[in-house]
Amino acid sequence: MEGVHPSTLLARLTVEALRVGGVRHVVLCPGSRSAPLAYALGASDAVSLHVRHDERVAAFTAMGAAGAVVTTSGTAAANLHPAVLEAHHGRRPLVVVTADRPKELRGTWANQTTELQAELYGRAVRARLDLADVDAAKDPDAALRALVEVVTAARERCGPVHLDLGFTEPLLPDDEAGELPVATPLPTAEVPAASGVVQPGRRTVVVAGDATDAGLGAQARDVALAAGWPLLAEPSSGAAGPDAVAAYRLLLELPELGGAVERAVVYGRPTLSRPVTRMLNRPDVELVLVAGRSDWPDPGRPAARVAPLDLAALPPAGDDRGWARRWVRASFAARAGLDAALDLLARHPELPSGPLVARAVALAARPGDTLVVAASNPVRDLDLVVHRIPRGVRVLANRGLAGIDGTVSTASGAALDGGFGRLLVGDVAFLHDANALLVPPGEARPHLQVVVLNDDGGGIFSLLEQGELATQGQSEGAAFERLFGTPHGVDVAALCAAYGVPHRRVDGVPALVEALESPPQKTSVLEVRTTREGLREVHGRIRAAVHAAVRDALSEL
Repeated sequence: MEGVHPSTLLARLTVEALRVGGVRHVVLCPGSRSAPLAYALGASDAVSLHVRHDERVAAFTAMGAAGAVVTTSGTAAANLHPAVLEAHHGRRPLVVVTADRPKELRGTWANQTTELQAELYGRAVRARLDLADVDAAKDPDAALRALVEVVTAARERCGPVHLDLGFTEPLLPDDEAGELPVATPLPTAEVPAASGVVQPGRRTVVVAGDATDAGLGAQARDVALAAGWPLLAEPSSGAAGPDAVAAYRLLLELPELGGAVERAVVYGRPTLSRPVTRMLNRPDVELVLVAGRSDWPDPGRPAARVAPLDLAALPPAGDDRGWARRWVRASFAARAGLDAALDLLARHPELPSGPLVARAVALAARPGDTLVVAASNPVRDLDLVVHRIPRGVRVLANRGLAGIDGTVSTASGAALDGGFGRLLVGDVAFLHDANALLVPPGEARPHLQVVVLNDDGGGIFSLLEQGELATQGQSEGAAFERLFGTPHGVDVAALCAAYGVPHRRVDGVPALVEALESPPQKTSVLEVRTTREGLREVHGRIRAAVHAAVRDALSEL
């Protein structure tokens, strides 16, 4: 294409590759070197374009939408790294497109340029391409094929990919670019179907961990129901719902239940609960991993890897009726004990209310909704009431690295397709990503209700070893508050007003339920004020109530 600006050509080839690779949403940050991409995206109707000012926000938004993020060079590219790592470990498709200088200017005095950018994300990306516009102009067809191959790898290999594109000046669009090559989707390699078989005779549980691979959660549920095995499902497993064992992590603490497990059939990546981790690490528990792909993370101990289980070849549901009956009875008793403890908590608004809010959020969810839950306490609170989440609700959590950054952005991205989304998030994670509320004027905000559980600091640490140490004296308590409690005193209403986002504060369960049932259109923030004081005691009461109810129920067998 003689006479065409190479920068314009490469930018338009990139947009075509995104279209062919199935990318629907592209999040763009402003920049100079990325200007050719910005112009090409703005002129295209092949993708839905969203503009954000903050690169970290843009990257997590793109990850939530399983889309692409586009930035300029330098530290802009570095700010994408947290989302790249989360997408890598969480197996989430993400296309990262970074504009760069031509190769001959890298490692020189050229402004805003680092020679490290093309390989900035190291082994975290599934595929990468370092392509200069002048090279693309020499063979546009070959360049387009290379771009499509990398973009397609994001979905096929469930993770992030990186296009580092070197643009030469001029960086303004060339209206004489002419006809561009048109790509066709790459054929998907067919994987022969295979089924795994497990032998009868062992007391088995199904563990459904975090799983973004399509279908793993449904497989876990189907296998558990077919074999009569208890289903221990994390909220973001895809198996949450009425078939899951209630408060399963508390039941695993009981010797007559958790201590009697002989085999765990595991789907996804369980990361949430120490009782589950302890069970999976026991040498007397046979570990069977059902992985859709061979590159699933290793659990760190010997385990049998099997293909999706053949439902017809499972041990019959009545193979061990006593085992199944024990868990069913325990689950119903746990529900009753948990509800009684939470109902009592509702009558004391001065106490911490995280589990109570999580139950209300679970009950308010409707099939077709997207529910995003933040790391730290919110996801663990929701885990207690995972049986309350209706089937058909998509639950997402950034469990790849379990960080609190990018949580509001991830939820915003997940809601870009036009459905209703809700985010359950703590105050620290909310403040960490407050820039996600910044949307340029004229651009539609997603329909997202952000439920902020505000206990003025880091409540999770009260439940960990640091919180136990803090109870041993005045000096230990003061050190805990400064180093781990980290109170901030932020006025959330004023913060929301600065971003132009509707805010409502609720006190008490009736007001909370009403606010959850009638969320405003577009993006809004619902603040629930609570306290961290007494958090360990509240969770101790919940544990005691569940254990007592379950032991009473099992004593009647």
